Amino acid sequence: MRPVHILLVEDNEGDILLTSEAFEDAKIKTHLSYVKDGKEAIDFVTRQGKYANAQLPDLLLLDINIPKRNGVEVLKFIKADPQLRKIPVIMLTTSSSPEDISRCYENYANCFITKPIEPENYQEIVTQIENFWTSIVTLPVQNGT
Repeated sequence: MRPVHILLVEDNEGDILLTSEAFEDAKIKTHLSYVKDGKEAIDFVTRQGKYANAQLPDLLLLDINIPKRNGVEVLKFIKADPQLRKIPVIMLTTSSSPEDISRCYENYANCFITKPIEPENYQEIVTQIENFWTSIVTLPVQNGT
């Protein structure tokens, strides 16, 4: 079985490091790619520019508050594209705003998780995401991977 490819869209270096460490410690084989803004996220999934040879992710972890194009704009783009919409998108953000939560689900986010403040709690959340989305859920096979 090939590793589950996860794209993390996150501009916070600390959260990138915590997420990377959580996936490295996992029992399940994953491949984590990351980009730091919304434009790069769209370039990655559409294989544009420096991401022309990128493998489509099996799962996307998406922050709302990212530069260039925010997470909701990226979510809308992905879910509007027939080739990309089957990629599960998990909103992983500091926001707990009811408006943000509603907006994400209205635009077909697969789930919305508010990041905890404490690093050990953040790592536990990432571990739970990984356990659920890579062990329990059957992810769609991506074309062209």
